[in-house]
Amino acid sequence: MAYRKLTEEEINRLKGQSCLADDWGQVEVAGDFSTEYVHHTRFSGHVRLGVFQKEFMLPGGIGKHSGLRHVTLHNVTVGDNCCIENIQNYIANYEIGADTFIENVDILLVDGVSTFGNGVEASVLNEMGGREVPINDKLSAHLAYIMALYRHRPELVARIKALTDYYAKKHASAMGTIGSHVMILNTGSIRNVRVGDYCHICGAGRLSNGSINSNEQAPVHIGHGVICDDFIISSGSHVDDGAMLSRCFVGQACKLGHNYSASDSLFFSNCQGENGEACAIFAGPFTVTHHKSTLLIAGMFSFMNAGSGSNQSNHMYKLGPIHQGTLERGAKTTSDSYILWPSRVGAFSLVMGRHVTHSDTTNLPFSYLIEQNNTTYLAPGVNLRSVGTIRDAQKWPKRDGRTDPHKLDYINYNLLSPYTVQKMFKGHEILENLRQVSGELSDIYSFHSAKIRNSALVKGLRFYEIAIHKFLGNSVIKRLEGTAFRTNEEIRARLKPDTPIGSGEWVDISGLIAPKSEVDRLMDAIEQGRVARLADINAEFGRMHANYYTYEWTWAYEKLEEFYGIAPESMTAADIIRIVEKWKEAVVGLDRMVYEDAKKEFSLASMTGFGADGSRLEKELDFEQVRGDFESNPFVTAVLKHIEVKTALGDELIGRMRQVE
Repeated sequence: MAYRKLTEEEINRLKGQSCLADDWGQVEVAGDFSTEYVHHTRFSGHVRLGVFQKEFMLPGGIGKHSGLRHVTLHNVTVGDNCCIENIQNYIANYEIGADTFIENVDILLVDGVSTFGNGVEASVLNEMGGREVPINDKLSAHLAYIMALYRHRPELVARIKALTDYYAKKHASAMGTIGSHVMILNTGSIRNVRVGDYCHICGAGRLSNGSINSNEQAPVHIGHGVICDDFIISSGSHVDDGAMLSRCFVGQACKLGHNYSASDSLFFSNCQGENGEACAIFAGPFTVTHHKSTLLIAGMFSFMNAGSGSNQSNHMYKLGPIHQGTLERGAKTTSDSYILWPSRVGAFSLVMGRHVTHSDTTNLPFSYLIEQNNTTYLAPGVNLRSVGTIRDAQKWPKRDGRTDPHKLDYINYNLLSPYTVQKMFKGHEILENLRQVSGELSDIYSFHSAKIRNSALVKGLRFYEIAIHKFLGNSVIKRLEGTAFRTNEEIRARLKPDTPIGSGEWVDISGLIAPKSEVDRLMDAIEQGRVARLADINAEFGRMHANYYTYEWTWAYEKLEEFYGIAPESMTAADIIRIVEKWKEAVVGLDRMVYEDAKKEFSLASMTGFGADGSRLEKELDFEQVRGDFESNPFVTAVLKHIEVKTALGDELIGRMRQVE
C-alpha cells in the first residue's frame, strides 16, 4: 500500500482530538485517510495507518465504527478498517492486518528479536531431558515421533534439529504480526506472539512467546483465563476456560479447556484435554482426556481415551523420573487405572486396575489387561469382539475436525492393517509357544510379568486367526474386484504386487502407518542431506500415506503363503474360493460377536436406574425412550447391514471365480 505524510491541517485536527506524537513526520497514512475516527491516540516511532471506513457489529446489536481511541502505538502498522481502543499500556512493534478489532487489552508488544515459539524445546517422554522435540509451525506428529524416539541415530536427530533451527531463525523478527479479521478483547499481556488471520482471543490472561496459526478456513479461539508460555497453536484449535500451557505444541483442531494444564507436551490433530494434567506427554492424534483427576505423564499415546483417575508413575526414587511408557494406538484406560512405567501396552487394548509390574504386550494387540490382587491378567485378542472397539474405529474419521486444507498430520484410521496384523501373527506364535512349553492343560500361563488363563489363551488364538482371515480376505477381494477372469494365469497376474515396497515390518509413527523400509529410506535421505526442508519431509510422509493400499497389498501377498500354505504364484480360482469362504466365516463370525456384545447394553441389568418409581414395564419404556430399542439402534442395524453387504461381496467374487476354466 502507498502511504503519504500527514498534512498540516490533519495534524492540527488530530491534536484537537487529543492526539499526540513524538514526531508527526514519522506518522504515515493511506491516501484516503480521514482523521474523523482517531481520538486520544499517542504515536511513537514509525507508525502507518490505513483508512477507517467500516463499522463493526458486535454481539447484542451494538455497532462500533473502525478507528483509534485511547491507545498508544509505537512502531505499528495498522491495516484498513481496524478498530483499536482502550489499550491500558501500549501496542509496540506490530503489523496489524485489515478489519481487525482490538479492545480493552493491557499490553501488546514484541520485545527484541523473537522466533514466536519456533525452536522452543519440549522435553517429552522424559522430564529429565534426552528426548527434546523443538517445536515449529510445520511440526507433524510423524516428524516429532522420529525426533523423540530415534535417538539411536544421532546424525538424524542433529539434522532435523538444524532444519528446525534454520526455520526458527528464518522466521525470527523484531516485528510481530496480527492478521486480518482478528478479534482481541479483554485480554491481559500479549508479548512476542504472532497471531494469524481470523483468530479470536477473548479474556486470555497471558500469552508469551508463541505463534497462533489461525486462518480463514480454520480459525483459532483462545478463551477466558488462558495462560500460554513458549507455545505454538495450530489452525482450527480451541484453547479455553483457564487452560495453562507451558512449552507445548497444540496441533490442528485440538480442544483444551476447563482448567487443563500441560507442560513440555505435544498434542497432535484432534486431541482433547479437559480438567486434568499432562506432563511430558506425546499425545498423538485423537488422544482424549476429560476428567479432573486424570494425570498423563511421560507417555506416548494415540487414538487413546483416558478414564477418570487414570494415572501413571515414572519415578525411580534415587535417579528421578527417568522412565517412560507407551500405549499403542487405540488403547483405553478405565477409571482409576494405574500403570507403573516403563510399560508398553499393545494396540487397541483396555487397561483396568492398578498395574505395578512392567508389562510389554506390544505383540498381543486387542487385549484386556486386568489387575486382580496386584497381578496383571491378560486376555489376548478379546477386544476384537468388543462393540466399543468397532464404534471407536467408526467415530474417529467422523470426528476429524480439521478444516484447514493444508493438513500437518497424515492419519490412517484402519483397525486392521499390516501394523496390527503383523503383531497378531507374532501374538499367535507367542501363544502357541506358551502352550507347547507349559502344556495344554496348564491353568495359568506366564508371559513377561502377566498371567494368561488357559481359556483366555485358547480364545486369543481363535480371535487372532479370525482377524487374520478377515484382513487377508479383505485384501484379496479388494485386489480382484471389478475384473472378469478367464484363466488362473490372469488371476495370478492380477495378484502380483505393483511394487516391492511394503514387505517386511510396518510401523505406526503416530497416526501414519507405513512400511519401516520407507521410513528408514526417508531417515537416510535426511542424514545424507538429500531431504533438507521441513516441507519436503512432510511431503514424503504424504507420499507414504497416499500409497498405503499399494504397499499394504505387497505385505498381504507375502503373508498368503505363510497363513494359507499356498504360494500366490501358483494360486488357482479354487484357492481363492477357499480363502473367501474363510473370510466370510470370519467377518460374519466377528460381526455376530459384536452383535452379542451390543446386546448386553440393552439387558435388564443395564436398565437399572431407569423408570425410577415404576414397574418393570415402565422401566423398559423409560429405557426405550432414552436409549431406543435394540433392533432399531443405528449401530446394531449397521452391524446387520455389514453382514449382509460383506456376504454379498464374497458371494460375488466366488461367482466370478467359478467362471474360470
